[in-house]
Amino acid sequence: MRDAASTLPACLESLRAQTFEDFEVIAVDDGSRDASAAVLAQAAATDRRLRVTSGPGGLVAGLNTAAKAAAGELLARMDADDVALPERFARQVARLDAEPALDVLGCRVALFDGGVFGNAGMRAYVDWSNALLTHEAIAADMLVESPLAHPSVLMRAAALRGLGGYRAFEGPEDYDLWLRALRAGCRFGKVPEVLLQWRDTASRLSRTDPRYAPERFFDLKIESFLRTAGPGDGVVVVWGAGPIGKAWARGLAARGRAVRAFVEVDPRKIGQTIHGAPVVGVDEAGGYRHGVHIAAVGRPDARRRIRKAAAALGIERLVAVA
Repeated sequence: MRDAASTLPACLESLRAQTFEDFEVIAVDDGSRDASAAVLAQAAATDRRLRVTSGPGGLVAGLNTAAKAAAGELLARMDADDVALPERFARQVARLDAEPALDVLGCRVALFDGGVFGNAGMRAYVDWSNALLTHEAIAADMLVESPLAHPSVLMRAAALRGLGGYRAFEGPEDYDLWLRALRAGCRFGKVPEVLLQWRDTASRLSRTDPRYAPERFFDLKIESFLRTAGPGDGVVVVWGAGPIGKAWARGLAARGRAVRAFVEVDPRKIGQTIHGAPVVGVDEAGGYRHGVHIAAVGRPDARRRIRKAAAALGIERLVAVA
C-alpha cells in the first residue's frame, strides 16, 4: 500500500472478520506519507497475525517481498482499498483443498466506491470476468483481457515460486503472471460467489500508471499468442475486419507474422483487401482450416458465434482476442 489511511481500516476489519482464521497478513508499506503506518501499528497491536514491513519500492517489489516473507502454502492477494467478504478465505481454501490440481483461484467481485458504481466499461469488464468460472473458460478468453481481478486471487505459493514470482517490467504484472502461468500448465478456477468488494476509483494505478495502458496489455497478448501459436504452416486467419482485427493484423505483421485472410459476415466488406489479405465469407473460412484462427471481436456473444461457426467448419485452432 501507499497512502491508504482512508481505506485501510475497512480493509483490515474485513480480514479480521474472516470465518477462516488460520492466516497471517503481511502488510507492505511502500513509503506512505499519510497515517497508514499509524493505522497498521494500531491494528498490529491488537492482532498478532498482522506483520508490517516496508518494500524496496514499487508494487512488483512489494508483491515479491510479501510472497517471500509468507509462511503459508497459500497466498491471498489483497489491496488496501478493497473489502473481503467474511467467507472469502473459507470458500477459497476449501476449494483448493478439494481440488489439488488448481493453482490459481479467483472469485466473483462486486464494484464499489462509497456506494458509487464504476463506469460502464468497468462494469462490462467485471460482468465478463465474473462469467469465467472454469479453467477452460478462463484459458479460452485469456487473450481477451485479464480474466481475474488480482486482489480476488488465492494461489499456491509453490506455483508462484515456480514461475519466478512477479516480473518487473513496463507492463501489467498480474496479467503477465496469468499468461506465464497458463503457458507453464497451471490450472485456474473461480469461486462462483461474490467474495470481494473491489473499489473502483479514478486514482487506481490501472487508470493512472502507464504500465497499465492498453498498448501494454496488447503487447503481452501478441507476445503470448506468438509463443503458443507455433510456426505451423504460417497461416493466420482473423475473424473480424473491424478495429480489433486490423490492430492484430498490424501487430502481427510488425513481428513478422502476416495475416492470410480476414473472415467477415458483413457483405460490404467481403471481397475487399485489408493489409494485403482478402476478406472472405464464413463459408470460405474452411479453406484455411489448418491455420491458426483469431476471433478478434469485442462482444462476448460475437465470440460465441465465431467459435460455433469455426467448429462447424472443422477448424481446431481458434483463439479469442480483443
